[in-house]
Amino acid sequence: MGFFDKLFGTKQEEEKTMSKSNIGIILGSTREGRVSPQVGAWVKELADKRGDANYTIIDIADYKLPLLGEAGGDASGAAAWSEIIAKQDGFVFIVQEYNHSITGALKNALDYLREEWGNKAAGIVSYGSVGGARATEHLRGILGELLVADVRVHPALSLFTDFENGTVFKPADVQAASVNQMLDQVIPWTTALNTIRK
Repeated sequence: MGFFDKLFGTKQEEEKTMSKSNIGIILGSTREGRVSPQVGAWVKELADKRGDANYTIIDIADYKLPLLGEAGGDASGAAAWSEIIAKQDGFVFIVQEYNHSITGALKNALDYLREEWGNKAAGIVSYGSVGGARATEHLRGILGELLVADVRVHPALSLFTDFENGTVFKPADVQAASVNQMLDQVIPWTTALNTIRK
């Protein structure tokens, strides 16, 4: 391959990457000892193999968001949160069930923004004693209000069968297929909703 072939080949690859949708994998827990980073890394590994979007892990804990409406806190964290969410075309939420619902940190992070969420698609990967199903149902209602279109396929991880001692993530083989089926819905929905926002 000659110099120009390499040059133009590189440009074509860059254009291909730029034309792909940006999908943020949002870690929904901030507590110490959380397992969401393990789950998020696994989802990203599966997603990256597909090559159909630019996948990025977004950790709410990195933004140090104060409770919405409270004085104080780091304004730069809120600005950075707005910026990273605005750059995404779609999302995968890593959701853990706390008292039959989502975490306070995730609810707060969702409430912080409005326009940045609108007309984008999302998938949900949840975990808990019943697979995080109740947290997922609560999240679906919130996403609907924010104009986020969540897809039907929902990988639900059990603390009893997909985690060792509740702390080490070891998903059953069937779960990877479920994540790919979810992304099979997220990607075309993301592409379709891009036309509404532009």
